[in-house]
Amino acid sequence: MTLSYSEVADIVKIVDASSCDELVLELEGTRLVIKRGGTISAPAYQPTALVLETPQSTPVLAAEPVVTNIAAPVADASGASICSPMVGTFYARPTPEDAPFVEVGTKVTVGMPLCIIEVMKLFTTIESTKDGIVGAVLAQDGQLVDYDQPLFVIQSK
Repeated sequence: MTLSYSEVADIVKIVDASSCDELVLELEGTRLVIKRGGTISAPAYQPTALVLETPQSTPVLAAEPVVTNIAAPVADASGASICSPMVGTFYARPTPEDAPFVEVGTKVTVGMPLCIIEVMKLFTTIESTKDGIVGAVLAQDGQLVDYDQPLFVIQSK
């Protein structure tokens, strides 16, 4: 049995919302280890390390994520935030050689690709949920992003 990304994300959300410090889940040759730990200056937040092990490999991610103390920007009255639906690595472009999907000032329509988020070698395209103009790009290429972290501000045309 394998776990889908959404199942792993749900498990991480449950652990983050609980007082549990560590969870080990073993399913038919796959071992999922979630550990809470680390010290940071932001109150009431502790990063979660995620380790996925299989019999044929070493852990996929064993280090604690890097956490920066950046306040999430808030969209102004004429803009809407597009938030990350998952924890992963933000990529502004399809490949390192290509131009970014969008930049500040780019006109977007519903369904237009804005970025890619990578989780455990699975790439998910994040699309615009609104027509408008990109007012701000709030994440940097290659940056680790959190669930529900604002990535873009889309302003009305």
